[in-house]
Amino acid sequence: MTDRAKFAKSKRWVIKIGSSLITNEGQGLDVEAMNSWAAQVVELRNQGKEIVLVSSGAVAEGMARMGWKKRPHALHELQAAAALGQMGLIQQFESCFKKHSIHTAQVLLTHDDLSNRRRYLNARSTLRTLLSLGAIPIINENDTVATEEIRFGDNDTLAALVANLVEADAVIILTDQQGVFDKDPRTHGDAKLITSSHASNPELLEVAGDGGHLGCGGMRTKITAAQRAARSGAATMIASGSEKNILIRLANNELLGTLLTPDSGPIATRKQWLANQLTVRGSLQLDAGACKALHKSSLLAVGVTSVSGNFQRGDVVTCVDTNGKEIARGLVNYKASEVERIMGKASSEIENLLGYIDEAELIHRDNLVLL
Repeated sequence: MTDRAKFAKSKRWVIKIGSSLITNEGQGLDVEAMNSWAAQVVELRNQGKEIVLVSSGAVAEGMARMGWKKRPHALHELQAAAALGQMGLIQQFESCFKKHSIHTAQVLLTHDDLSNRRRYLNARSTLRTLLSLGAIPIINENDTVATEEIRFGDNDTLAALVANLVEADAVIILTDQQGVFDKDPRTHGDAKLITSSHASNPELLEVAGDGGHLGCGGMRTKITAAQRAARSGAATMIASGSEKNILIRLANNELLGTLLTPDSGPIATRKQWLANQLTVRGSLQLDAGACKALHKSSLLAVGVTSVSGNFQRGDVVTCVDTNGKEIARGLVNYKASEVERIMGKASSEIENLLGYIDEAELIHRDNLVLL
């Protein structure tokens, strides 16, 4: 199966829609286009896909509401514009999907939400729950509270980070261009569309350049976002959001846009991330039954016999067998003092023992790698 065929058949998509598409080049929300994307998302859901939307446009819509012709420079004015525009953006998306009897959910994130492991797990659990309920999460950067130190900087980057958060198979970045070209098509009549490449290809950033429409804030950020997504094993499609039924046609494996693929699959990249990139904060010793079960399931509290370390929810812990040999590691869903109280107990007892239950698993299999 070709890379494009794999992309077309992939199940979980993060779709990012740019400001120029959402707001009709700053002239207010493009309701017709939003209705079209909503209808396409509904059709994709009917095909069995899970969809997360990352939508730009809050600041631009806020500016349109206030009659501002130029984007303000002051951070507090940008935040105010985002607060005003976010209301209209979400209201319109809610209206578009309500026609199809689909619930939408607003999720606002900052960089700190995804760099903090506990908040990362909280956001991940919420998004997974929304998808299981059949809702469409609509994500934007929380511009009303973000400062320059914690801003994602662009929603292309946000889409790539969300792909890691929800373990997406693919990222679709809808833009006002057909894809990535080998030259600037505005100044080179012989520019050719790059239909596919590895996201790690260094020549892509050389093609993107450093400024202008294809530079910072343009194609360059989309390529770097594709590189981020590739680290999670996700492929990225950069395509024109103005193409009629673009999402359905991509799902039908039409030769559109630029497909940027990871060098390795999601299992290998996630294993590398967990095994090498994060500091281990504690250890869980498992009984023989739990050690065997890890090859095909999550880690449950009932299989833990002892706890060491002072870890918090979202920290990386190692799992060791009865001889103390490390066999796995992953992101733990409860802090050390709580694990000590629930170890050896069935998942059904967690709420009675702790007074609440967050996850039935101690470490979910999606956040667990065998060593």
